[in-house]
Amino acid sequence: MGRYSWEGATIILLIEIGGRVAGTRPDYKSNRVLATLLFTDIVGSTERAIELGDSRWVETLEEHHHVVRRELARFSGREVETLGDGFLATFDGPTRAVNCAGAIVEGVQPLGIEVRAGVHAGEVETMSGKVAGIAVVIGARVGARAAASEVLVSQTVKDLVVGSDLAFQDRGEHQLKGVPANGGSTLLPAKPLG
Repeated sequence: MGRYSWEGATIILLIEIGGRVAGTRPDYKSNRVLATLLFTDIVGSTERAIELGDSRWVETLEEHHHVVRRELARFSGREVETLGDGFLATFDGPTRAVNCAGAIVEGVQPLGIEVRAGVHAGEVETMSGKVAGIAVVIGARVGARAAASEVLVSQTVKDLVVGSDLAFQDRGEHQLKGVPANGGSTLLPAKPLG
């Protein structure tokens, strides 16, 4: 198996592969990466579209998209997909994703609409610029449970942002639709301190 040695501030890892010890990594190809996922969705979009009519609704959607893309750029997020009246974006860290979500929630209010946002972090499969896997499903489910103008995060995100300026309120443990029982998650609304 592996042998670990401590040498000053450096840890040397020798990997045993097929009975031999090699100082190189095994040839391992994977498209799995760690990502923080942000899902947003306009609350009551169908009703609002009917109220505004097609032309004004399209203008509102364009303004919404502008706000979301502006905040994604500001917080170093990467737009993965536009999902009708919502977005899926990835970030290299959860604090940026939560802060971006909060900025989006505030930024769209002058448009007369509200969004819900969900943030989760986990390993995802990447393919052609898209993401897939259980972490994506969990992120979507967290986002779907958020209330209007709320940023809801998974317990995983809360654990990862310890030491940040974010504060949370416990929403309790919930079984997320389609996620195995051991994949249940505690959900927490995010509130910046201050």
